[in-house]
Amino acid sequence: METLNSLFGAINGVVWGPLMLILLLGVGIYLQLGLKLMPIRKLGIGFKLMWQGREAKGESAEKDGEISPFNALMTSLSATIGTGNIAGVATAIALGGPGAVFWMWITALVGMATKFAEALLAVRFRETDSTGYHVGGPMFYIKNGLGKKWMWLGVLFAFFGAVAAFGIGNTVQSNSVADAMDATFGVPTWLTGVVIMVLAGAVILGGIKRIAKVAGKLVPVMGIAYIVAGILVLIINAGQIGEAFSLIFYYAFNPIAAAGGFAGAAVMAAIRFGVARGIFSNEAGLGSAPIAHAAAQTKNPVRQGLIAMLGTFIDTIVVCTITALVILTSTVWIDGEEGASLTALSFDAALPGFGNQIVAVALAVFAFTTILGWSFYGEKCFQFLFGTRSIMLYRVLFVLAIPLGAMAQLGFIWLMADTFNAMMAIPNLIALALLSPVVFKLTKDYFDGKDVLPGEALDHDN
Repeated sequence: METLNSLFGAINGVVWGPLMLILLLGVGIYLQLGLKLMPIRKLGIGFKLMWQGREAKGESAEKDGEISPFNALMTSLSATIGTGNIAGVATAIALGGPGAVFWMWITALVGMATKFAEALLAVRFRETDSTGYHVGGPMFYIKNGLGKKWMWLGVLFAFFGAVAAFGIGNTVQSNSVADAMDATFGVPTWLTGVVIMVLAGAVILGGIKRIAKVAGKLVPVMGIAYIVAGILVLIINAGQIGEAFSLIFYYAFNPIAAAGGFAGAAVMAAIRFGVARGIFSNEAGLGSAPIAHAAAQTKNPVRQGLIAMLGTFIDTIVVCTITALVILTSTVWIDGEEGASLTALSFDAALPGFGNQIVAVALAVFAFTTILGWSFYGEKCFQFLFGTRSIMLYRVLFVLAIPLGAMAQLGFIWLMADTFNAMMAIPNLIALALLSPVVFKLTKDYFDGKDVLPGEALDHDN
């Protein structure tokens, strides 16, 4: 195990090193500039389309996808709003200082363009499999957009995605919930694992329509409840909000000294952990979300891109910011705490006796929905590699891994998940850069009032 730890540690240091952060931000900035800041300028249109997309209307309801555009967003949000919003933000602050939050914001603003491009390409180059379902994502826009000579890149993405799903989208989530339930309510970890397995299994085995239906109900309710709880804490801590923002902006560009149990952090640490945790939270550039958006009932890839980019905004600019402000308006972060316990203690400082429980329940629901979303991502990657008949095998293996994750040691699982997450991003970012002319052209055509079609004539029959 020590050898594996060392191996993954070495790989992780490379794939999450400066080169990866430059690649993620570089591609995002290039897309944002190429789109002339459209994702930021047209944010209001995105929210309008999301609201209209709650139900697919007319002929498209049967012919052009399996789930409504709104539920496609909720499915992708179900996979992104998770431990990253609770534990990830806390880890960024604990390791990079308050300035890390600023770099999370920058990552999100840049990531909106990345997420827009991912979803646009997913719908543009999606296929219909042998069961009549729409399939798409980076492996398909690599195959159909870049051609057969790039197929190896799509295979690499699918392999990394199928494996990463077991880490970031399964065992890490069940482990975090089991930990929180044990610490807060004294529930044995094995019992939490079994309960999640049974509940998740009932949804996952029903496929994308059932996953989307559950995500469409759970994600908005739990997301709003968590935001309301966070706002309540911020009302109680209103006097410290100004100071919290000062800390974020000042330490984004200045090193922070050690204080209490906090070890201090250089500016480079703030950038590194802010960007890394920001990507971990909103997944812009990883290539996971477009797999869900490819199943949307839409004929227009640009419209789905406008809806998809909201995922990054809601996840990081809204939910992560509330978590960060809750942490920074308390003094707990100076004591050397990190992870979900830092967030829980910060909530508890303002809401004694309730704060811990709010975070534990939020973590449980967020992690549960993340498991649902990532089961679909991993399944589609596995299907790309081994064909449609392999789907049920993957679903069963995925469900059986849940209780194992709940009882396992978290350290190695986090390391492995983090590593494969980064490795997913590399093929995806290469494809986004190479296919950027398609993104720019289709977006211009859409806003010029021209027809933009998804390319439905393609068939995937394995």
